Amino acid sequence: MESQTLAVLLLLAIIIAVAKAAGYVSSRLGQPAVLGDILAGLVLGPTVLNIMHWPVFDTPASHELVELLSLMGVIFLMFMAGLEAHLDEITKLGRAALFTGVLGVIVPVLLGAGVVLPLGFDWVAAVFMGLMLAATSVSISAQTLMDLDQLRSREGLTLLGAAIVDDVLVILLLSVFMAVVAPLVATAGAPSATGGGLVDVLVVLARMVLFFVVGVAIGYPLLPWLARKVDALPISQGLLSLVIVVVLVYAWAAEALGAVAAITGSFLAGVLFNRCRLRNRIEAGMNTLTYSVLMPVFFVNIGLTANAGALFQDSSTWVNNLILVLAILAVAFTSKIIAGAAGGRLGGLTWGESLRLGVGMSPRGEVLLIVATVGLGTGLVTESVFAGMIVVVLATSILTPILLRWLFARGDAGQKKEA
Repeated sequence: MESQTLAVLLLLAIIIAVAKAAGYVSSRLGQPAVLGDILAGLVLGPTVLNIMHWPVFDTPASHELVELLSLMGVIFLMFMAGLEAHLDEITKLGRAALFTGVLGVIVPVLLGAGVVLPLGFDWVAAVFMGLMLAATSVSISAQTLMDLDQLRSREGLTLLGAAIVDDVLVILLLSVFMAVVAPLVATAGAPSATGGGLVDVLVVLARMVLFFVVGVAIGYPLLPWLARKVDALPISQGLLSLVIVVVLVYAWAAEALGAVAAITGSFLAGVLFNRCRLRNRIEAGMNTLTYSVLMPVFFVNIGLTANAGALFQDSSTWVNNLILVLAILAVAFTSKIIAGAAGGRLGGLTWGESLRLGVGMSPRGEVLLIVATVGLGTGLVTESVFAGMIVVVLATSILTPILLRWLFARGDAGQKKEA
């Protein structure tokens, strides 16, 4: 066996062991286990130990495998969130989810642009900055709510619905924005933003609608029936194999065909499998795969990709970088809390539920990084801004579980006091 392959085995063993140990310590301290996973990644990453660039682990095979398992982790984590949700319950809360999702895009764009304009950014870069901050990643909030047994609460189900609306709107607005500003940002020798105006925007919108319509139309009647048929066949773990295949296909189709994030496709697959009478067996089997290997790698990888020290390496700009990071971090939390409070109340939720909803919408993740990568390639985002966005991803990922646990504990205490 080649030395590179052996190094990958050791690397995965370290990541999983450290993640589980950190998660245990975090739980013993009264915090969500996911917080320990992320902090473990921060220690293993370039901020402290930089383990991925140790000679023994700094190979293409190691980097590619960690990225792949991390992607698989967030895909299957969102499938588990979908499996916990009931389509009829989400539909009942559709009004609150719609208001929250729409405001969760509008408010960050306006606040983000307004905050960074005085810091020396032109209006194009400022609006793009706000667009990056509009992207929500509910993987961490969903995991925290599952840990608290609150995913099927009113704010939990609204959060899942609002995340879908948020994801669709961000991708659509990104397409519109790049189509409009493409001539403004294209420079000689630099890649220009792709876009053909209104036609491309309409194509993206049509792809989104088609994906959801076809995905539900096929999956709603077919998947429960297919699960029963496959389970009756003399195939070892045939049911779980079918579920894994469907999740991967839906995740691929969401991004490749539907122009939305892959996690949206896996979440939809989970919602559709929720109707299956074999749901409990599916959940038990997928729990083992997701929580033993894939999820620890995903959460640790957040820290592995973040280098907080990069913002302060240049002594001449570190003050400006620090101000920028603090400003966008404040917008990241404030904008989603405002959107959740307003959207939740307009949709009939209480003030407490709306506040928890807004905090749950605060994490940023893979969608923000996708948008930031587009901006980096077109010159709209500098290296320092990109590093700042990674810090925002890390900070919101760490703080959100702590705030959610505190808010739910406070809400439970208030209800007991009233009773």
